[in-house]
Amino acid sequence: MDTESTYSGYSYYSGRSRGSHRHGERSRDRHKSRSKDSRSEKSVTINAPPAEPLLGDSTVRGEEVQDDNWGETTTAVTGTSEHSLSQEDIVRITKDLEDSVGLDCRRYFTLTLAVVLGLLVFLTPLAFLVLPHLLWPEKLQSCGTACEGLFISVAFKLLILLLAVWALFFRPPRAGLPRVFVFRALLAVLVLLFVVSYWLFYGVRILDSQDENYQGIVQYAVSLVDALLFIHYLAIVLLELRQLQPCFSVCVTRSTDGETRQYNLGQLSIQRAALAIVENYYRDFPVHNPALLTASKSRAAKHLAGLKVYNVDGPGNNAAAGLAHSQSRAMIAAAARRRDTSHNELYYEEAEHERRVRKRKARLVVAVEEAFTHIKRMQEEEQKKAPGDVMDPREAAQAIFPSMARALQKYLRTTKQQHCHSMESIQQHLAFCITNNMTPKAFLESYLTPGPTLQYSRDRWLARQWTLISEASVTSGLKDGAVFLLKCIDFSLVVTAKKIPYIQMSEEYIDPKSHKFVLRLQSETSV
Repeated sequence: MDTESTYSGYSYYSGRSRGSHRHGERSRDRHKSRSKDSRSEKSVTINAPPAEPLLGDSTVRGEEVQDDNWGETTTAVTGTSEHSLSQEDIVRITKDLEDSVGLDCRRYFTLTLAVVLGLLVFLTPLAFLVLPHLLWPEKLQSCGTACEGLFISVAFKLLILLLAVWALFFRPPRAGLPRVFVFRALLAVLVLLFVVSYWLFYGVRILDSQDENYQGIVQYAVSLVDALLFIHYLAIVLLELRQLQPCFSVCVTRSTDGETRQYNLGQLSIQRAALAIVENYYRDFPVHNPALLTASKSRAAKHLAGLKVYNVDGPGNNAAAGLAHSQSRAMIAAAARRRDTSHNELYYEEAEHERRVRKRKARLVVAVEEAFTHIKRMQEEEQKKAPGDVMDPREAAQAIFPSMARALQKYLRTTKQQHCHSMESIQQHLAFCITNNMTPKAFLESYLTPGPTLQYSRDRWLARQWTLISEASVTSGLKDGAVFLLKCIDFSLVVTAKKIPYIQMSEEYIDPKSHKFVLRLQSETSV
């Protein structure tokens, strides 16, 4: 800003010439230029791939004020932009890659253990039946009809157990948790101990003595399969049914803009509750837009930029500390005096912004409706052409997109959404609407109303890793008043858990006869 404030209590005058004052300003300008050059040496500039936002990425950085009239003087839309990454960003990206490698190794290790344990479980009953035929076949008694029926029972029970284990345990992993799932680990240990105990009994009572009663061996294998089926039922209760009944109401608040949602959760550990919250976040929360959060910062910077304190005497060796202190007090006092009128500026700024949004929206709606009307005319003309000359939806979208590009460009810049939509994604959405014969309103809904996070492309919202911060152990269950944080790169989710209260309902009986009444009509009237 060009506004300058002069304070009589903190302005110093001397007999020095104005040339010394200009010399001091030139020295300060040289100092600023050197500081900018030193800051630019600490960043690395890389070229982004062509699939960049339609309108650039300056609002992602947030500190630069963009010109809303950019589209009125420029007709070219570029497909590349430049990003500046500091050394800290490069270190953070490297750390994320290392963490992802560690998570992948742990996931594959867990999957390997699960496969080994599953093979041990399914091969054990078959080994119980096959080993007697391999070790002492001449001593075995003949298997009768009942024994052969047990073979069919074992076969079908193993098939049912195989399908049940595949449906419950071998599902694609939804996320990588920081700690092991306690119930799943306990079930794995229980199955391992159970199978080992059966093997010990089989080795002592059957292998050592070479038991000749083969029907008893088959019944022993059947009992093992039955026990495994009961353990699988226990796994369903602990892993799936236990958490269905809601027990806690959690409040999830995004730290940057205060967006809040409420969810009901059952008996879950903190880490599994965090996983459920992150999954609901991508579905329910609007996409995080850091460009909307920079208005207050820019407004405060603009107010402070208009306050300047000059020292016309030049720097002094003895009074440097006192001068700096006096200047800081002057800035604080001036900011306090201007604070009384800041709400008026905020009011008029918001009113002007709403006016510009309404104007840009009206122009965009008209441009899109005209473009869709042109599409209908093109479709009517194409019906009269030969089948080989018909234009596909992709070509139609590319043909009409330039007519609405400028209006859409201005609207997205005004509403700070240009980093969320690339030109390629807009054309794909337009082709999708043309293919499914959708209206202009259906096409504009994705841009007029900020949608959930999953609506946008993955490179706009996908966090490589979430960090769970909790004072309590993440494997412990949710408790009343529990608070934990889910932190990603740009923001964090603050989660507060409250226990759903116990509800006592009572019944009140109302006698049906108490509602009866008698209507007595007089035979004589006043008429």
